[in-house]
Amino acid sequence: MSGRVLITGMGCVSGLGHGVAANWRRARDGEGAIRPLPDPLGDTVAAWVEGEGGTGADTAFANVDPERLRRLGKLDPLSTFAIEAALEAVTAANLMDYPTLAHRTAIVLGCGSGGNQTREVAYERLFAKGQPRAHPQTIPSSMMTAPAAQIAILLGVHGPAFTISSACASSAHALGEAMHMIRSGRVDVVLAGGAEACLTRGSLAGWQSLGVLAPDTCRPFSRDRRGMVLGEGAAVLVLESETHARARRAPILGELAGYGTSTDAAHMTAPDVGGISRAIGAALADAGVTDHAPMLISTHGTGTPLNDPAETAALRAVCGKGLDRHRAIATKSAHGHMIGAAGAMEFVIGMAALIEKEAPPVLNFLGADPDCDLPLVLEREKFAPEILLSNSFAFGGLNAVLVGRRA
Repeated sequence: MSGRVLITGMGCVSGLGHGVAANWRRARDGEGAIRPLPDPLGDTVAAWVEGEGGTGADTAFANVDPERLRRLGKLDPLSTFAIEAALEAVTAANLMDYPTLAHRTAIVLGCGSGGNQTREVAYERLFAKGQPRAHPQTIPSSMMTAPAAQIAILLGVHGPAFTISSACASSAHALGEAMHMIRSGRVDVVLAGGAEACLTRGSLAGWQSLGVLAPDTCRPFSRDRRGMVLGEGAAVLVLESETHARARRAPILGELAGYGTSTDAAHMTAPDVGGISRAIGAALADAGVTDHAPMLISTHGTGTPLNDPAETAALRAVCGKGLDRHRAIATKSAHGHMIGAAGAMEFVIGMAALIEKEAPPVLNFLGADPDCDLPLVLEREKFAPEILLSNSFAFGGLNAVLVGRRA
C-alpha cells in the first residue's frame, strides 16, 4: 500500500449554495444557511437547499447526453444532489469523457438514509390515500445505491461502484476507503464523497423524537448550546493516483494523505473519548504528520451537549499542549449536519481553506464552555498550515478521520 493520492476536482451543494465557490465564500464570510423550514415541514430550523431540482441541477445537467439522463429514471433529491456535485468535480478535474473513466475509475459514495422523499410519497399513497400501488420507480429511486449507479450511467463508469452507510461518518469512510483503493492499485481514479436528503416530514419526526435537535440554531462548543441542526446536500471529490494525475497534467488541489477509523463499541448514541482518540491518532500516523506541524482542524462539532466535550477531550488527549498551535473550525454551524454527506462536505470546505490560506469562523457562538476548550476560529482568520485534520463521528460509535495536505 503506497503512493500519494491527489485531489484533482471538488464539487458540492448545500444550504450555503450550489458549487464549491459559493459554499466556500459564504462559509468564509460567516454567512449561515440555517433558517426556518418552509411549510409543511413544521416549526423547526434546518439548512435546506434553495433551487432543489432547479437552478443548480439544471446548470449541472445542461451538457449531459439527454438519452443518458432518460435512463436514470425518477430522481430523488438524494440523487439530484449527488449528481450535481459529481458533475462539478469531474468537470473541474478535466475528466469528462476521459478514457480512464470507463475502466480504471470507481465510485464510492456515503449515505445515511437513502431516498427519504421517494419513500414517504409512496407511504402517503398507500397508507394515507388508500391507493393500492406505489410508483413503479419507488425502489430504484429510493435505494441508497441509486446515486452511485446513476453517476456511473451518466459518466460511463464501468469500474466498482458502491455506497457506504455508516450514519454521520459515511462520506468520510467513503473517502478513506477510496484512498486505499487507489493506494493498492485497484483503480487510478475514484469519485468519492456523499449525499443526504433527510429534510422530509418522516425523517424530521424521527430526529425530533430523538431529542437532539436544537430549536434555534447550531452552536458548536458554545455555552448554552442546545443541539444539532439538520442540513442536506452532497459533496464529491475526484481522487487520483499521483502517477495518473501527473501523466494527464491534471489540476492538483491537494492530497488526501491519511485516514483513521475506529469503533467505540460502547454506546449507540453517546461518544467515547477513547474511540475518537484512536481514529485521530491513526489518521495522523497514516499521513506521517507529527503534532509539531500546525493544523486546521475541521471538527465534527455538532453543537450537542455530549459530542462537543468528547471531541475536545479526544483532541487534547492526542495533541496535548500542542493543540493550541492549531486552529479549529466547525462548519456545521453554517451548513447544518448533512449526516451521510457531512464528512465530505467538511473536507471540501477544509481543503478550500488550505488553498485560500484562510479559516472560516464558527458561527452562533455565545461564549466559552470550560469543557470545550479548543482554539476556535470565531472570526474569519488568515491561517496557512499545510495540514487539514477532518473529524467525523457517528451514532453507533463509528469514527472516521481524514488528513488532507495542501498542494
